[in-house]
Amino acid sequence: MDIGRAFTYPFEDEDWLKKMLIGAVLNLLPIVNFIGMGYGLRQMKKVSEGQDLPLPEWDDWGGDFVKGLLMFLATMIYSIPMWLLVGIGAIVTLIAGNAGSGGGEAVAGLCVAGLGCLGVIYGLAMAVWIPAATMQYVKDGSFEAFFKFGEIWALITKDLGAYLIAWLVNLLAGIIAGVVGGIACVIGVLFTTFWAYLVTAKLFGDLIGPGETAEPAPMEPLGGDAF
Repeated sequence: MDIGRAFTYPFEDEDWLKKMLIGAVLNLLPIVNFIGMGYGLRQMKKVSEGQDLPLPEWDDWGGDFVKGLLMFLATMIYSIPMWLLVGIGAIVTLIAGNAGSGGGEAVAGLCVAGLGCLGVIYGLAMAVWIPAATMQYVKDGSFEAFFKFGEIWALITKDLGAYLIAWLVNLLAGIIAGVVGGIACVIGVLFTTFWAYLVTAKLFGDLIGPGETAEPAPMEPLGGDAF
């Protein structure tokens, strides 16, 4: 895993400006931006096969949209426990407020604080888990791959040190994208966000390694392999 090159390799493509500008423009619109997300997943597959360059052509918008959409749906499913914790906290607060008891409000406050701690822990765990789930999706090519927990755990623990380094570097790339993009205003954020997709593709595609992605399969109702 070449950490330094993960930040710069997109600019080695002779058509990098055109390809990244298209990605930036697509990021302008909600839902349409799933295409850019899917493009990043397609690039992750290429990287896993040892072909990080040239960057993919923008020639599969429909397939990229499906991949990005499925990744979004999987993330939403993983987020359900957090929404449940928020909902339970809101219900506890409402009940305590209606009861009007000082002791009850104190207990409710403790419950909400405990739920908040659980939410933070789960959110951190999910942030660490989702990249590996995405790697498994790229390997397997089916929506169900996002929830193959044993295989995902194996990806994380196969080389835990390398995975955590990739995760931290990816986090750093996101911070850089936000800061640099913020300086350059709206268009800059869109451009650097798409650049961050490509950094993610390189970091985690390298961890998948060659020979571990699935052969193309027919499209399934929930989005079988569209790679």
